[in-house]
Amino acid sequence: MAERLIAALCALGALLAGSSASPAALAQALHDPMRPPAGSDPSATEASKDSVARTARLQSVLISPGRRVAVIDGRVVRLGERVGDATLVAISESQVVLQRPGGRETLKLNPVVNKKAARKGPVP
Repeated sequence: MAERLIAALCALGALLAGSSASPAALAQALHDPMRPPAGSDPSATEASKDSVARTARLQSVLISPGRRVAVIDGRVVRLGERVGDATLVAISESQVVLQRPGGRETLKLNPVVNKKAARKGPVP
């Protein structure tokens, strides 16, 4: 039984070695779900950083007794730190406020979620 398995593996190896596509070439690239969104590359030029900052996306908020931080476009930002041309001035559980030269901008954690107050009593 083991001899047949070894022979089959050798035949498969010879088949792959003779083909133009290597096993590595046949593999599919995996998408990293934790990778920051496109455009948040720290090596980007200053002009592209400014355009990214104008369309900044709030990804997470961490609040504890000792600190308040937000993750904006894959970067950890503390109160008072800059994001492009803006300064982070407020952090709450579901949003942050950026102060820009032209005014304030609020970034919400889940901008498409519409919260409604729960009705009291039995559901009809």
